[in-house]
Amino acid sequence: MIRVTAVLLAALCATAAQSQTAVSAPGGVVRWLDKVSGETGDIELGRGQSARNGRLSIQLDECRYPSEDSPTEAYAHLTILDSLMDKPAFVGWMIASSPALSAMDHPRYDVWILRCLTN
Repeated sequence: MIRVTAVLLAALCATAAQSQTAVSAPGGVVRWLDKVSGETGDIELGRGQSARNGRLSIQLDECRYPSEDSPTEAYAHLTILDSLMDKPAFVGWMIASSPALSAMDHPRYDVWILRCLTN
């Protein structure tokens, strides 16, 4: 009985997850932290736009959020370059509600997505 209930619950969850669609936003808000100086700030970026902060160049490749939810439930694809590194400091998806799930591993800076911009 428990096994049947678990299978039905898994199928129900999978159906609910498949029915949720994502909205592609025109931009997003990224927060950065310099761990050495303690300085922090927010950067509004349009899709494909980049901004420099210290040694970092932060580019927002894509920002999406669930259509039935708030833009604060954002997930964004970022490309982050450090001028002192040969390869990118981070390339991938970050999730606003779970920033530690896919975090940038950098000795000096932290960067994470806060929300998508809706207009």
